[in-house]
Amino acid sequence: MGQELFTKVNKVAALCLSGGMDSTSLLLKLLKNNYEIFAISYDYGQKHKIEIQKAKKNIQYLQSKNYNINHKIINLSDCVNLLSSSITSSNIDVPEGHYEEENMKSTFVPNRNAIFSSILYGYAITLSKQFNKKIVISLGVHSGDHTIYPDCREGFYKKLFNSFTEGNWDSDKVELILPYLKLDKSQILLDAKKSCEKLNINLTTIFKNTITSYNPNKSGISSGKSGSDIERILAFNKVGLKDPIEYTESWDIVLKNAIKVEKKFKEIN
Repeated sequence: MGQELFTKVNKVAALCLSGGMDSTSLLLKLLKNNYEIFAISYDYGQKHKIEIQKAKKNIQYLQSKNYNINHKIINLSDCVNLLSSSITSSNIDVPEGHYEEENMKSTFVPNRNAIFSSILYGYAITLSKQFNKKIVISLGVHSGDHTIYPDCREGFYKKLFNSFTEGNWDSDKVELILPYLKLDKSQILLDAKKSCEKLNINLTTIFKNTITSYNPNKSGISSGKSGSDIERILAFNKVGLKDPIEYTESWDIVLKNAIKVEKKFKEIN
């Protein structure tokens, strides 16, 4: 793409695209708002690496609908030996239960979002020079993550991006937007539904090409029992939709279990 073509683009956004519900919904939101998209997916040795393949499938689907998305996959898989977490370590099992339970902290990957954001920020500055305009950085962090993941909180991102601003030239060309920060997963799903309607794309196809589980089986199928699964299942149920992904058990069974887990958690807390 020549310099003259870069300057013709009105709005540009860079985002981390995990292949999960939240970042996929964010991708749709940015497309709906007419952004040229530059997405990064990270291979960091996660047990649910299939999420990268899911992200690629969705991008292919969107490209078939004439939406232009630039996608890069960054290999950080050596991090698996450095960052202890149940979603990267073969010696630690991913816990089951409610997503706000104390034991879910084992799924936290130390400094993960700071690492991802740092790479994305550098990429955004590079893009700002190519396009000669401000670049929006957007992340899919949301309110459901705040209890267990301190690197999903507003204060963290304010301080992190203040540091990036201090440590870089041309930081005035980068803007951070966190549209889901105060939303839960069901609200994000409703936002994605609106985006799909405006973009004229199939919501079922989009979300079938996502995965939220941290411990899918070897075939990439979720058990429906991990904390991230429970949160996803409850979100779909709350908005009156059936999750289009395949689980190891029927939708009725995984939904019944998710409701039971949530009820028990509320009784205890």
